[in-house]
Parts: sequence; C-alpha cells; structure tokens
Amino acid sequence: MKGQKSVLRPRLQHQTLIPMIIYNVTLKVHPEIVDEWLLWMCQEHMPEMKRNGLFTDYRLCRLLEQEDEEGQTYCAQYFCDSMDDYYEYINHHASVMREKGLKKFGEKFIAFRTVMEVVG
Repeated sequence: MKGQKSVLRPRLQHQTLIPMIIYNVTLKVHPEIVDEWLLWMCQEHMPEMKRNGLFTDYRLCRLLEQEDEEGQTYCAQYFCDSMDDYYEYINHHASVMREKGLKKFGEKFIAFRTVMEVVG
C-alpha cells in the first residue's frame, strides 16, 4: 500500500524443502601427495561416485584457518536424495571406493565420515 514501508523478511531459497542427505568425508592429506590427490579426486574419484547413480551431485571444499603442517584438510561432500540411497552406497559400493584411494595413496591421508540432513 502507498505510504507504508515494505518490510524485508528472510526467505528460504527453496519454498518447499526437498529432503537431501549429505555424505561428508573429511580428509587430512599429506603435503607430499596433495596435488596428485586433488587431480585424482576431481577427475576420477568424485565423478565415479556420481556415476553409481546414488549421488545427485558432489563438491570438494578446503578447510580454511586450519593448521596445515601435517597436511591440508578437505571435505568431500556427496549429495543423495534419501537415506536409502546412502545405505545402498555404504552396503554395496563404499568398500571398493575406499580401497581405490588406499591402493593409490596408502596411508598418506586420513579420513572420517559423517552423514548430514539438509534442514533449511
């Protein structure tokens, strides 16, 4: 209405929240292999993770404000539509995919895994 100030209200980007699961793998990578590891992750491993048909997307992030003396820290995030897709990956694909990284890089990286649900 004329004469009234409009009030800005925060809005979610998505009007309807679509359930989404994020399989998050946090990795500390030894400086000796970081360049080769980054290429492998971006060109081979992450695309292969998506090709299994269970993940809809992925992203690789580097943690900032971390001590890097023992290596840089990265988060590989894989997005899927449901916990059923996540469990399908864990039960039928995860051991093979993990073994590929261990075979290529040995113990030059460490990883821990978490599962998150997008809530907003």
